[in-house]
Amino acid sequence: MEEKSYWKKRKAAFGYAWNGVRTLVRKEAHAKIHLLAAVIVIVAGLIFGLDRMEWCIIMLCIGGVFMAEGFNTAIERLCDKVSPERNPLIKDAKDIAAGAVLLFVIAVVIIGILIFIPKIIGFFYN
Repeated sequence: MEEKSYWKKRKAAFGYAWNGVRTLVRKEAHAKIHLLAAVIVIVAGLIFGLDRMEWCIIMLCIGGVFMAEGFNTAIERLCDKVSPERNPLIKDAKDIAAGAVLLFVIAVVIIGILIFIPKIIGFFYN
């Protein structure tokens, strides 16, 4: 009987996680931008024929951006609930979380350039 309870709890946990993903994409403008960028990158990867390792790197980058955006959003919402009034420490926490997303996105863009520029050059000059 206890095993059924365990699996019911796991199923519920996945449901909560998917609700979080849907909330992130529906309610956060930056997540919508990241989703559009991810679709464009996936289509470009199909067009340029990325190899298995390149796909792994791209998927890790896409997942990482959404993870960072999710953490940032969660921190911002929690901060807004805990301290609805202006507070310099809360501002710092929110700015640092947003900055972490920005730093990761910059790294991802560089990775995208390293993967796609040779493909684009090869496409036009071969």
